[in-house]
Amino acid sequence: MRQRMLVVLMVFVTLAVASFAVPLLASTAGERTQELTHARGADLDRFATLADRATVTGDTSTVISEVSRYTELYGEALVIVDARRDPVVQTGGLRAGDPAVARLLDNALRNQAAPPIPALRPWSQGYVMMARPIGTGIQVTGAVVLRVSVRAAAADVARSWAIGLAGTALIALACVLLAYATARWVVRPLHRLDRAVGLLAAGRSAAPFPAPIGGPPELRELAQGFDRMSRSVLAALEQQRRLVADTSHQLRNPMAALRLRIDSLEPRLPASAGRTYAGIATELERMEAILDGLLTLAGAEHRAGEAAALIRPDAAVSCDAVELLSGQAQFWDPVARHHGVRLVAAATGPPAPVACAPGELAQILDVLLDNAIKYGGEGATVRLDCRAEGPWVAIGVRDDGPGLDDDQLALAVGRFWRAGHHQRLPGSGLGLPIAAQLATGRGGHLELTRAQPRGLRAEVVLPRAPDGPGEPL
Repeated sequence: MRQRMLVVLMVFVTLAVASFAVPLLASTAGERTQELTHARGADLDRFATLADRATVTGDTSTVISEVSRYTELYGEALVIVDARRDPVVQTGGLRAGDPAVARLLDNALRNQAAPPIPALRPWSQGYVMMARPIGTGIQVTGAVVLRVSVRAAAADVARSWAIGLAGTALIALACVLLAYATARWVVRPLHRLDRAVGLLAAGRSAAPFPAPIGGPPELRELAQGFDRMSRSVLAALEQQRRLVADTSHQLRNPMAALRLRIDSLEPRLPASAGRTYAGIATELERMEAILDGLLTLAGAEHRAGEAAALIRPDAAVSCDAVELLSGQAQFWDPVARHHGVRLVAAATGPPAPVACAPGELAQILDVLLDNAIKYGGEGATVRLDCRAEGPWVAIGVRDDGPGLDDDQLALAVGRFWRAGHHQRLPGSGLGLPIAAQLATGRGGHLELTRAQPRGLRAEVVLPRAPDGPGEPL
């Protein structure tokens, strides 16, 4: 948001400064052009007056002397002609027969105004021509043409523009700094609020939202309101976690006692009750698996809700994902062969340290391998791979079984959810939620995608540990 706000403010500053600077520069150039026009126009009027007196008296020595001295002093050439276009004086290499001079002389002898000098710019070079008729509007007795150099005037314009642009640059810099400070002042509470929302959405914001420093009063009030809301939400989440953990733990003892009593009944039951006993034992095992899963899930959620210091990639806990993946593949290979599944581990290459405890990563892989072997079906192939991508390490488990469709993929990490064609297989529907929470607790995430041409790919992405494996937790 800060960048977009800065872009808007920069556009506004640019337009405001340009609307001030462009007319200022044009006005400066116009004033210097007008000053040059007035100065040289006064010189033309003086020479026209001298030439008119020379026409009356018949003595042209004065006008010739003045023109020659002017050209010698200022380096600007003049041509004066009489009514018959005969030259009276010509200096600086300028001649009455030159095409440009001839056109100006014709216009002046007809008492027509000469075209104005074009507006000067710093890059203007060369000369411009100015002309005046000699005599009165009733009787024109000659004409004067002056070739004016614009170099000095253009240099003055360049200096004026340099000063103006320097001042404009300082104003623009001040506006940019003011815009940056304003954007930072406005956006700072929003950045903190955005981080707090992200942590709260991940269930990891255990600390209260810090009171914003600066910013508009409305945003500060919004941040304080969010702080109160986050406290309530986090309290409710913590109560829910404790309820799940406490309930699961409290049920363990009655479940264990029930298991002992059922086991003690087995020798005393008649043969006809064997089927009923087997069903009860199966359901009891299923309930025990659900309780174990709930306890594990509660622990994973608690770790995912710890302070951010425990989930940073530079934490002391880490392990080598390649080595651990190879070990888990060897451990699960007999189970895969027992179910008619071929297990292929492609985890070779340099070490890939991840910011995750070895036990947690092994538990995540156990969930993914168990699902791939169990639901891939007999004859399926399960492939394991590990790759490092910048600051992340991705560990994938892919099978070529029936897989899941897009709607089922969105539900697969939900608690107790199981696909319809998997209902007959043993399981509690808590494996993937546990794996997802364990990955989230270490700053990573779990991704489920459809494999091509068929099957399912489960990929856990974890932060890469910067300093290699550390001490296991």
